[in-house]
Amino acid sequence: MSNQKNKSILLTGCAGFIGSNFIPYFLDKYPEYHLVNLDLLTYAGNLDNLKEIEQNERYTFIQGDICNRVLVEEIFETFDIKGVIHFAAESHVDNSIENPGVFIETNVNGTFILLDVAYKFWMDKPFIFKEGHEACRFHHISTDEVYGTLGEEGLFTEETPYAPNSPYSASKAGSDMIVRSYVHTYGMNTVITNCSNNYGPKQHDEKLIPTIIRKALNNENIPIYGDGKNIRDWLYVLDHCKGIDLVYHTGEQGEVYNIGGRNERNNNYIAQKICNILDNLKPKESGAYQELITYVEDRAGHDRRYAIDATKIEKELGWDADENFESGIIKTVKWYLDKYSVEYNLNSTSDLMKRT
Repeated sequence: MSNQKNKSILLTGCAGFIGSNFIPYFLDKYPEYHLVNLDLLTYAGNLDNLKEIEQNERYTFIQGDICNRVLVEEIFETFDIKGVIHFAAESHVDNSIENPGVFIETNVNGTFILLDVAYKFWMDKPFIFKEGHEACRFHHISTDEVYGTLGEEGLFTEETPYAPNSPYSASKAGSDMIVRSYVHTYGMNTVITNCSNNYGPKQHDEKLIPTIIRKALNNENIPIYGDGKNIRDWLYVLDHCKGIDLVYHTGEQGEVYNIGGRNERNNNYIAQKICNILDNLKPKESGAYQELITYVEDRAGHDRRYAIDATKIEKELGWDADENFESGIIKTVKWYLDKYSVEYNLNSTSDLMKRT
């Protein structure tokens, strides 16, 4: 049951990468909050990511599906939910190509159910909040992939037209539009953040950076799509968490905020940088890790470049990324070495940090 001394906030999908970094940060910063984590625990969710807070009396975990309306309604009633931060999503582009239906169901219909339950629980009718629910807010976490792809120049802004190119990004674009509709039709207090590529601790092994680290340590080929020149704007996960915090608490109702790290790097650079770090921290018995880099057939519909203009959140809310890619990737590699119980040269870690 809800602790009546604490304001209850529903967080979805927080056994995954970004959410499992967010919850410990949020619990520590806001002692007045009780956090309810609803997660289906699909392949991307892992409760080991949350061991550090599982005994916290201000944290409740519920295993369940955001598409289960009865369950979502029960959670709102039981805990008197006063806010939602919605992370839950199917997010792997390759999987969306193989099985797009799951992405539509979770990302579009799941978002609709959460929104609609919140609307009915918080509001008497369009634009009229129930007494005691006037400050309730729904924060939808989205992606820069909804904007499509960029040429060699330019940045995604909050005014960039949507042009999704994969079933994943199309499903996220659809969920963004449903959130937008609940602002304009019903007067709900919502905000949306669209982030660039996150990296850091607790990311699922299937993603690019963990794959490079794992393959290198196992002395296996490191697969890179196409020519490796696809560019992404990389954002350290804790910097993203701080941005979400700022937008949830101080963002303007109905607004969209892009969160990006201003760290454009192509996949070749990412692979080579990680290999160089590993050469320092955990040298191979012979040769260099870069020798393992192998180019494979490109992904279908692979967007060439993403890059976010974060000016709005920087200027209006005062957000700024603490990590550049070169500092964040060292912390990330070190975390995975610890995860895999790999001994490494601690002195090299210090030397690498000094050079960033």
